[in-house]
Amino acid sequence: MNQTINLKSSSGIRDFLKRNGMIIFLYVFIIALFLIGRIISEDYLDPKHVGAILRTASFIGFVAIGQTLVILTGGIDLSVGALVTMGNVFMCIFQQGLDSNNLWSFVVIILLGMAVGTISGLGVSFLKIPPIVMTLAVGSLVTGFMLIISKGAPTGYASPLLHEIGVGYLVGSIPIVVIIWIVSSILTIILLSSTTYGRNLYLTGASNKVARLSGVNVPIVTTIAYALSGVLAVLAGAFMAGYTLNAFLGIGDEYVMWSITAVVIGGTSLSGGKGGYIGTIAGAIILVLMESLLTIVNVPDAGRQIVGGLIILIMITIYFRKPKNS
Repeated sequence: MNQTINLKSSSGIRDFLKRNGMIIFLYVFIIALFLIGRIISEDYLDPKHVGAILRTASFIGFVAIGQTLVILTGGIDLSVGALVTMGNVFMCIFQQGLDSNNLWSFVVIILLGMAVGTISGLGVSFLKIPPIVMTLAVGSLVTGFMLIISKGAPTGYASPLLHEIGVGYLVGSIPIVVIIWIVSSILTIILLSSTTYGRNLYLTGASNKVARLSGVNVPIVTTIAYALSGVLAVLAGAFMAGYTLNAFLGIGDEYVMWSITAVVIGGTSLSGGKGGYIGTIAGAIILVLMESLLTIVNVPDAGRQIVGGLIILIMITIYFRKPKNS
């Protein structure tokens, strides 16, 4: 009897490692990167420095929540950079440094992000416009709109409360914005793993035809994913406004590639239907750690760009190559 139990237990462990081996590897890799950082710099594991790394990762993480949802449908959202900038600029314009403007300014930018994301989703779902084309066009429109509104020089600044969220700490050396990211991550994981919408999202990405035959309203599922992506992107921009205090045009430009890279590193299939946000979290942290370590050893920006591209190619090769016998 004991032998049978041990065999079952061993089989269960093997199955668990087979299903989650890459996720475990990613988090072990994060620990290794932190240790390498400690070797390079004595202060690398200082709690404040670790908190700063996680804060930077949280901004990518917020955007990557929406990007994960969209990619799981088999799409991609290239408008997130423009939406991050929109959230950043509008939050400062709306708040004008006053806490009394906090509530309505958050409501307005959330609605704006949802509206823009919904437009992208409707174009992809109902007009059958390719996601790359639709979201690139929407992002360009948002960028042009921001230039008109700001006249090329954004005004205003974040409220004291938003600034405290952006730079303050809640528990010891853990930034407030990281706590918000943790809560958002938990909700995202629950959404994907334990809700009807999450199951429909995976089914939609795996096969639109099968999803439709199973009674899934594919256009609605897809549109909701893009709408959520819009909301998360503008919120990331808003939290960044709290961190920088002022608004900056183009502040979200790099988040298009960063969010996609985080999703790819985390193991979500670019063809949709496979993956999840637990891996994306690791991807966001790895991105920031790599950038930090390369900066410490004085690798120029061009070198960091090359390394980033190589990481994407390596991860795509590892995750998505077909078995030889297939």
